[in-house]
Amino acid sequence: MSVTLPESLAPRPAPTLEQVTVAKVTRRLLPFLFLLYIVCFLDRVNVGFAALEMNRDLGFSPAVYGFGAGIFFLGYVLFEVPSNLILVRIGARVWIARIMITWGVLAAAMMFIRGPASFYTLRFLLGLAEAGFFPGMIYYLCRWFPARERARAIATFMIAIPLSGAVGGPISGALLGLTGHLGLAGWQWLFLLEGLPAVALGFVVLGYLTDRPEDAEWLTPAERDWLSTHLVAEREHCERRHGLSLIQALSSRTVWQLALLIFLAEAFGSYVLGLWLPQIVRDFSGASDFKVGLLVSVPYVIAAGAMVLTGAHSDRSGERLLHIAVPAAAAALGFLASAYLRSPGLIVLALSVAAAGTYGSQGPFWSLPSSFLTGSAAAGGIALINSLANLSGFLGPYSIGLLKGATGSFHSGLILLALVPLGGAMLALGLRRNTVLSQPSHTDF
Repeated sequence: MSVTLPESLAPRPAPTLEQVTVAKVTRRLLPFLFLLYIVCFLDRVNVGFAALEMNRDLGFSPAVYGFGAGIFFLGYVLFEVPSNLILVRIGARVWIARIMITWGVLAAAMMFIRGPASFYTLRFLLGLAEAGFFPGMIYYLCRWFPARERARAIATFMIAIPLSGAVGGPISGALLGLTGHLGLAGWQWLFLLEGLPAVALGFVVLGYLTDRPEDAEWLTPAERDWLSTHLVAEREHCERRHGLSLIQALSSRTVWQLALLIFLAEAFGSYVLGLWLPQIVRDFSGASDFKVGLLVSVPYVIAAGAMVLTGAHSDRSGERLLHIAVPAAAAALGFLASAYLRSPGLIVLALSVAAAGTYGSQGPFWSLPSSFLTGSAAAGGIALINSLANLSGFLGPYSIGLLKGATGSFHSGLILLALVPLGGAMLALGLRRNTVLSQPSHTDF
């Protein structure tokens, strides 16, 4: 007589070579790249916390602060495409290490700001130094993960953005409390102690990262062969189907549409949140620096969960553009509600919805360029998309500063923040008619 075991006790099939390989790549790369991006984004936006004291100490107006916070992105945009092309030529390991060491030094040097001129100069140089880091990371991940795994992998990597706010908020608030130690202000300690980890990790990168799957001694020969063969097959399929050169990619209408999409749907709102959220929270709560840090962490924790869930669902369905449109619409709703609510608890809830919508589409979006770009075209195209999107890092914070200075409140700025992602949601829906972007995001080989 045969006995049927309960499903929970039945023997499970052994994992396939693909599953074992992808799992090993995930364990090896994603936690480390995640850590690097936390440090990166924290150094990029910690000026938002420093401003709680720095603006008062140095007499910066909202417009001066907004311009200085945003000028980082002008330097970033100028060197973005050249930086990513250099990365392709000399390898990710060496170039990412260079980026981290130079930006860490400049981030720590922010402690020497004495007025608007030094503030603008150091922020601009910090943007030049960091240019290429994010698109380099996206290009690197696309060289290691099969297409069907990319949205999830990119979303997992990019939850470092909201988690840097969740972790960095309380830390930055606490560092501001060091005012007076060794004659330094709290904001000076913040820049110094949050800049040095990037320098140390830059040297770690040189010994830890591997440029190509073919060189990965931490994979078995069978795993290396499978991953290399599969990724080459995907690239060849993409080249046969699209076959864009670097020049064609940089002049592609689809690439420019994607740049506009990420500008509207995500980048504008995310950089305003990163650089102004502590002051927005202080404005409606009147809380201490440390409590502001705790309140700021709430929207970022919720946004991190939204990124993972949206990326995983996008991979399962193979659909990308609806997974951008719906979060963008949610962001618009959250920002609009926060402009009219008066209860601090409800405002934090509305900002959490806005943050979840703003960051939730990152994984689906950044899997799109690699669906039709390969090689130097992918490196240049991804860098162009990111550099144009990062113009919002200048326009967003600066426009909020101008509106705050002119009106004395964040009300009109929050309405602007609602209108921008609404435009992104409409563009994403319109792009579903684009045959390049609306095709399934992965193909079985």
